[in-house]
Amino acid sequence: MPRSSSRKGQTNSTASNNSSAVDLFRSASGKAATKELERIDQLFYSYANSSFSMIDPEGIETLCSDLEVDHTDVRILMLAWKMKAEKQGYFTLDEWRSGLKALRADTIIKLKKALPELEKEVKRPSNFVDFYSYAFQYCLTEEKQKSIDIESICELLDLVLGSQFRAQVDSFVEYLKTQIDYKVINMDQWMGFFRFCNEISFPDFSNYDPELAWPLILDNFVEWMRAKQS
Repeated sequence: MPRSSSRKGQTNSTASNNSSAVDLFRSASGKAATKELERIDQLFYSYANSSFSMIDPEGIETLCSDLEVDHTDVRILMLAWKMKAEKQGYFTLDEWRSGLKALRADTIIKLKKALPELEKEVKRPSNFVDFYSYAFQYCLTEEKQKSIDIESICELLDLVLGSQFRAQVDSFVEYLKTQIDYKVINMDQWMGFFRFCNEISFPDFSNYDPELAWPLILDNFVEWMRAKQS
């Protein structure tokens, strides 16, 4: 019986030690997370406009300079996507925290090192369609705006889709700049072109069926291309 009692005491002691270790780990993890958030906040305020506690276009230009990327670099748009930023040219504290915590970047050096991985993340097929859609929505700068002017769309297509579908983007941009029927592009047309690039044989259009539910602008684009080719 005494031996049994001793083992029970050892078991209780071990359980107590394990519990203490878990508590210490949780405490250390909590403190580390708090410190990380403090550094993320400090970094935010180093770029934020003190008048309204947001990073504004001027702050983003400074951020780009520190990251050694141009403010028109697609990775800045990817960073906005990661933050789920709602207003073009502005980052709120909550958006900044969300993005940088996900990237595990609490210094400018870590953020710079995180950009290549962010680019890989965005280019995964499961993420890219969301990023492509986000890029259009991010450029809707006015309240109730639902379309984007042709010049801006051409720049956006080149930025977002040019590296993947160079030939299709170049041809479509040329068409958009020469046609006179469309002054703006809406979300349905924007997403339709992405599907077009993924599904349609280019430049022979052998599997393009105008009877299917393609936006009319793509029917016109295909006709224009075929006329050029003949």
